[in-house]
Amino acid sequence: MDTHDSDTPREDQPHRDERRAKVTRLREKGIEPYPHIAHEPRTLAAQVLAAHDPAALAQGEHPEVTYSLAGRLTARRGHGKTTFIDMRDSSGEIQLFASEDSLGPEAYERILDLDVGDIFQAGGCLYVTQRGQLALAVKSFTLLTKALRPPPDRRHGLEDTGTRHRYRELDLLANEETRELFRVRTKTIEALRSFLNERDFMEVETPVLQTLAGGASARPFLTHHNALDQEMSLRISVELYLNRCLIGGLENVYDLGKCFRNEGISYRHSPEFTMLEWLMSYSDHTDVARLTEEMIAYAAERVLGTTTIERGGESIDLSEPWRKTTMQEEIKRVTGVDFLAAGRDELAQLLGERVHPDASWGQVVQAVYSKLVEPTLNQPTLVYDFPLELFPITKADAREPRVAEHFDAVIGGIELVSGDSEVNDPIEQRQRFVDQRKQRRAEDDDAPHPHDEEYVRSLEYGLAPSASGGMGVDRLLMILTGAETLREVVPFPAMRPESR
Repeated sequence: MDTHDSDTPREDQPHRDERRAKVTRLREKGIEPYPHIAHEPRTLAAQVLAAHDPAALAQGEHPEVTYSLAGRLTARRGHGKTTFIDMRDSSGEIQLFASEDSLGPEAYERILDLDVGDIFQAGGCLYVTQRGQLALAVKSFTLLTKALRPPPDRRHGLEDTGTRHRYRELDLLANEETRELFRVRTKTIEALRSFLNERDFMEVETPVLQTLAGGASARPFLTHHNALDQEMSLRISVELYLNRCLIGGLENVYDLGKCFRNEGISYRHSPEFTMLEWLMSYSDHTDVARLTEEMIAYAAERVLGTTTIERGGESIDLSEPWRKTTMQEEIKRVTGVDFLAAGRDELAQLLGERVHPDASWGQVVQAVYSKLVEPTLNQPTLVYDFPLELFPITKADAREPRVAEHFDAVIGGIELVSGDSEVNDPIEQRQRFVDQRKQRRAEDDDAPHPHDEEYVRSLEYGLAPSASGGMGVDRLLMILTGAETLREVVPFPAMRPESR
């Protein structure tokens, strides 16, 4: 069986030299190791295995049933003039049986010269091994791609976390669990789109490059547009553009794509992330919350076949209805303090750490909630009534003007979705932007963005009562797959440059 000890791209120079030499020898014999592809009918491994019951077939070759397969060589077991090869494609793995008698000495020698990792095409007939397993008896084969680096050792996989995240292609080659995780990612995104499309939402594309990154309070990535000679930002949210679509008469809209926030990295924060944001006309934040419950349960059922998952040793039920509570109730449950009746300094003492002297009352409340309350919310929970000052485009609660018509959906101690009733009074919205700007010094790196006059102007044309929701799709994947960090569910996460 072909094996090797390589685990990272910088440890396999001897193997690379040997494989490069094989490329030279192949070309000297007139064999191109990277040929133009011949467009022959191709069957997937899983299709072959599903089409036949080996128990109902005699051992040996079945020349009346032929297939053409293509994939990567993952292992080989030689027995003199016969050899078994494992080939893997996107659907799974299948055995190939090659013999010198069938292929001839020259072709058989070339198939023995293949290396683990090489990609090739094989044509032949159905074969049943002595152990009663399905295989393909190879009658012809073509090398399609000579791999110059050996893949990770299949017996030990690829276990180093840094290597797995930095060289995701190796992780995918070595670990079926990773390949399955990204299949789940694709199915989840499809499910989210299907859920909204079935409810007459329209998907719209909003700009990634924006003159003003608005809709959330976060530090943007800045760039310069040479043709326009203009400073621009990568979007941190799409909410303001979706609102403008509603103003134009598109009643229910969503955007599913990348957003960017030039801030810290943690197990649940990434500078580049996938965000689903949607807006509903003639609705408020409670309507968005109900849709959130239904959408996540729908996605789990469609992708996993169940709404019950395991996380942290606890069974979590994603089905409706979810527990509903308020930030006031939850902070009081954990700390005994009513944040609406407490001052900034009293709340700061709950954190047990130094608080920035410029932090406002609302920011301290949010810090208390994030540190002390949110991690305790394992079962799906909808938390309402956050401090209004944190949400400059959210309506104030009609009963308590210090809190916003806002909710967070929390699962497994992770905020997954947030939703708001939108301010649709342009005069109030302009003043909110101005007040937000005044909250901090202009020289502060984290100062709020200048108020968006273009957005306020659009509000003057009239925005129907509406509400928005925003979901971190990567966080949803953490919940559905049991991953501990965002880097596990993001195909190519941002990482520091590797030291050489």
